[in-house]
Amino acid sequence: MADRPIWRGHLRLALVSCPVALYTARRERGDLRFHLINPKTGHRIRMVTQDAETDEELSRRDLVKGYEFKKDHYLILTDEDFDSAKVESSTVMTVEKFVEAQSLDPIYYDSSYFLVPDGEAGQDVYIVLRDAIASTRRVALSRVVIARRERTIALMPMQNGMVVHTLYEERDIADPKPLFDAIPTVKPDPELVKLAVQLVDRQTGRYEPADMEDRYETKLRAVIEAKLKGQGIVPDSGEAPDRGNVIDLMAALKRSLGETPASGRTPGEAAPPARGAAKRAAPKSAPRANARKPARKRA
Repeated sequence: MADRPIWRGHLRLALVSCPVALYTARRERGDLRFHLINPKTGHRIRMVTQDAETDEELSRRDLVKGYEFKKDHYLILTDEDFDSAKVESSTVMTVEKFVEAQSLDPIYYDSSYFLVPDGEAGQDVYIVLRDAIASTRRVALSRVVIARRERTIALMPMQNGMVVHTLYEERDIADPKPLFDAIPTVKPDPELVKLAVQLVDRQTGRYEPADMEDRYETKLRAVIEAKLKGQGIVPDSGEAPDRGNVIDLMAALKRSLGETPASGRTPGEAAPPARGAAKRAAPKSAPRANARKPARKRA
């Protein structure tokens, strides 16, 4: 957690409020970092901040912000100008409405922050609001100014406290329609869906933090260590699936479930359309088995 909050103010619901502070939920974990190197000398290069017209080298701490109102013409803005633009959400996080958690598509979630009481005053209010939101299983929507931008946020309980997720606006999300419209609208064979559901159920488990491990970074670290020792690592021999390969979907699903497919085709062999395969494989075998059993009883 950060040493100091990125925002301090009040959380307000109607006439009830309490002082709170926001801390970033993300921590630095020692990611691999790379520098740009001049291959001729082996030296690290240096990025220089300079005047675009005079080429004068400058220090970033001496720079100011400017708004380009006309080509190559800038209006200089001071800290006082930014302060004069403050709105209520600069200091107060007012809950505007509550929504069902499932109504908020995960695609709108951006960054996460921990919301905690700021001092002892108002802790009882914080706890009451936390438990009230938890009991309804809803998400509180509010707004807060972070980095000179007002962000809509989703506020929800987490363990003994609350977490805030900044949300993208509708205009921030690309329209998926042009991409999704290319997907066929035909209904799949119910038998195939049933087998797929069985596969989903069989592989359903409990989430573990280890599920999120960056395996590429782990392998890259091993490559770096081996290279430092003058060794090498043999790349994985796994090949990408053949994009043009036609498979028997029914057979593939059954093999995934550990069953023996009714078809005698080998994996990867071209097959008739999946719906037709399902009609031949599933319905016909059952009646024959049922017909034999009564015959044995009569004998």
